[in-house]
Amino acid sequence: MQLTEVSAKTGYVWFRQGIWLFRRNPLGFLTIFFTYLLAMMAISRVPLAGPVLSLLLIPGIAVGFMTACRDTIAGKIVFPTVLLDGFRSYGTAGAVRLLELGGIYVVAIALVVGGSALVDGGVLFKLIMGTEPVSSETLVASSLAMAELFAIGCYLPVAMLFWFAPVLAVWHDVPPVKAMFFSFVTCWRNRGAFIVFGALWLATAILVLFGILVLMLAVGAHDYAFAVLYPVSVTLSTVLYCSFYATYRGCYGVQEPNTGNGAPGTPGL
Repeated sequence: MQLTEVSAKTGYVWFRQGIWLFRRNPLGFLTIFFTYLLAMMAISRVPLAGPVLSLLLIPGIAVGFMTACRDTIAGKIVFPTVLLDGFRSYGTAGAVRLLELGGIYVVAIALVVGGSALVDGGVLFKLIMGTEPVSSETLVASSLAMAELFAIGCYLPVAMLFWFAPVLAVWHDVPPVKAMFFSFVTCWRNRGAFIVFGALWLATAILVLFGILVLMLAVGAHDYAFAVLYPVSVTLSTVLYCSFYATYRGCYGVQEPNTGNGAPGTPGL
């Protein structure tokens, strides 16, 4: 493992690579992502422990999706069961490391969401946890928007800590805390590329979703907006997840052999 510092314009390369990777196996990636969504929905319905369990498993699921990306580039067929690859392919030690990362992630999210209570009196916390219903009057009177901005700002360093930590922990045999440290340093040293990368995805999501919404309103089909916007948003999320693998390749100089169809980052992309 060797950290590579890249220029800001590399964020655009990662953006393109994510699209390229998704196009290699769109049905496979969408099936995996839908499986992930359904599994998380089912787990979150477990009384009391559901939300915690879903957060606990996120590092392991992240490794599974990254494995799907790596296998797709290698020309292998991927199935939804690849989501469990992080827990089953690296022995007990690997599974324990992922669960340790999951435990730390649970605490980090709890601190972020709990801290937002200082801004809105706990409205955002109640909405996320579903502990009790929140009336429309309470939503209007609360500082929910400010609490959301506060939570996003606090989540950014958490995202940097966990961006690469799961794959570093099992693919590179790095202890959890050290993996989080390396992940943060990697994101910080390549912050220009990540800013471009994030800005491109944010602009894409806004333009695509808002454009579709405006079009549907123009033709009088607003009653079907959700039926159209939901699958589009899921597709965008899936492509975004594919581009996460591109950031890993770019930041650590990982190269896969050319499979004959061009490889990400080459002129044939």
